[in-house]
Amino acid sequence: MAGQTPDRGTPGWERSGWETPGWGTLPRMLRDRAAASPGVVAVAGPAGSGDRLTTAELRARAARFARGLIALGVRPGDRVAVWGVNDASWVVAAYGVWDAGAVIVPLSARYKGFEAAELLASTGARVLVTGEGPGGAVLADLLDGPPGAGEAGGVGGRETGPVVVVPDAVSRPGTLRRSELLARGAAVPEREAEERALAVRPEDLCEIMSTSGTTGTPKGVMLDHAQIVRGYWDWSEIVTLREGDRYPVIAPFAHGFGLNAGLIASVMRGATMMPIPSFSPEGLQRLVAEERITILAGPPALFHRLLDDVDTRGHALRVAICGAAAVPAELIHRLLDEVGLERMINAYGLMEGTVVSMTRADDPVEVIAATAGRPVPGIEVKIVDAAGREVPPGTRGEILQRGYGVMRGYWGEPGKTAEVIRDGWLHTGDIGVLDERGNLAIVDRKKELFIVNGFNVSPAEVEGLLLREGSLAQAAVVGVPDPRSGEAGWAYVVPRPGRSPEPEELIAWARENMSAHKVPRRIVVVPELPVNANGKPDKQALRERARAAVAPAPD
Repeated sequence: MAGQTPDRGTPGWERSGWETPGWGTLPRMLRDRAAASPGVVAVAGPAGSGDRLTTAELRARAARFARGLIALGVRPGDRVAVWGVNDASWVVAAYGVWDAGAVIVPLSARYKGFEAAELLASTGARVLVTGEGPGGAVLADLLDGPPGAGEAGGVGGRETGPVVVVPDAVSRPGTLRRSELLARGAAVPEREAEERALAVRPEDLCEIMSTSGTTGTPKGVMLDHAQIVRGYWDWSEIVTLREGDRYPVIAPFAHGFGLNAGLIASVMRGATMMPIPSFSPEGLQRLVAEERITILAGPPALFHRLLDDVDTRGHALRVAICGAAAVPAELIHRLLDEVGLERMINAYGLMEGTVVSMTRADDPVEVIAATAGRPVPGIEVKIVDAAGREVPPGTRGEILQRGYGVMRGYWGEPGKTAEVIRDGWLHTGDIGVLDERGNLAIVDRKKELFIVNGFNVSPAEVEGLLLREGSLAQAAVVGVPDPRSGEAGWAYVVPRPGRSPEPEELIAWARENMSAHKVPRRIVVVPELPVNANGKPDKQALRERARAAVAPAPD
């Protein structure tokens, strides 16, 4: 197996604080939860969808799905891809994959056929489970090339490929309908399937999560069951996720947050997850009022809209989670004072390192606004300079992480794994600062820094400053080649609802409140920012847009 396992004997591995239940694996976790609280509603789809599963029903349906996979010849350690929007069938498929001892490979519902084919080929997936795409599209129809012989239909023009499982409503040659998969599974004895699920070990791979690929070829991050169980038990402990919570999972299940902090954490804690197949800001009012949600996770723009557009009288909201480099202090004060939330959580994590740091309930607003909190138990963080030397508190440098959360490696790429994991430390590529109390502030990505007239400019810093102006919900800054200054900053900004800022006014404000080299050369007001497969602002798309705008017209 490709990759490198962190040294679990290093400082920072030892346990502190609360204890993780002794499940070790997701199949054992699901069985424990189903036995302890069989009637708890684990999954509740949108109103009228009919998607509603208790914990006991989820366990039973996952076991049936696992038997179907076993009938297809899926062996422990095989990769099974799941491709679709967030819904109950995705949840069942995921737990079925783990029950079969297989490794899940989530595919973004935004993928085109060739993108899906590349990931399927690189991971050697044995089965591809498809669902609906955005707007009800049939994702199986996006696959490149004609299907091959029988069920081992070709994908991406290959002669052989994974068995493609489609929804029952889909009819596509060379594929297998979900009901047919389940029918085949009936031939697999229940005891055999149960033995398979209980044989999964904590050190077995759980998921291969694709990186966004905005700065190069996407890579598959390998995480095992023990890492996921511990990391998201701790995450949900700090968040206070609990039985009775109603938790909409807006982030795609194909993203680390949606899968691990959503689909997995909610079952761990007995909360009711509400998979959101396609979130619209306009639907936030209905979501808060009609679904009685208690926990909401999203970027600052989501919470600005909550304050500006949603009548929160009589709401059930108690916790907000905002994993961002910087959250305006004013926004946090308003959520706590006007909405009456119990707590606001800021956090930092990355696919290669799972959960790294989180703010705590007793942190002051200033800490929540400016930092991502302290490392979670069992995780160490240090800041180093360009020569790899640790720097004192208050000094910028690259963030290094060590502990149980560091990935097993990149799938099939030991060379790239060795580049980022050295002596047990994950070199994150993120720039940060630790304060005297150990709170971590994320400053920027190393690769996103640009230079104006010889001065380094941090896009995240400029974005945070622009948000202080007051009329903006989101800001994304990129560096663009410039003949006068080498590079110049361009800012793409999304106004808050009801506000109509003029670019000239924003630039004037920036000149009054920023050093000259940080002031964006141009500010473009847009209705929304493009996002990548992980739901983050797509900086590469914005760079290309800016460069196209300054490129000379063809003769």
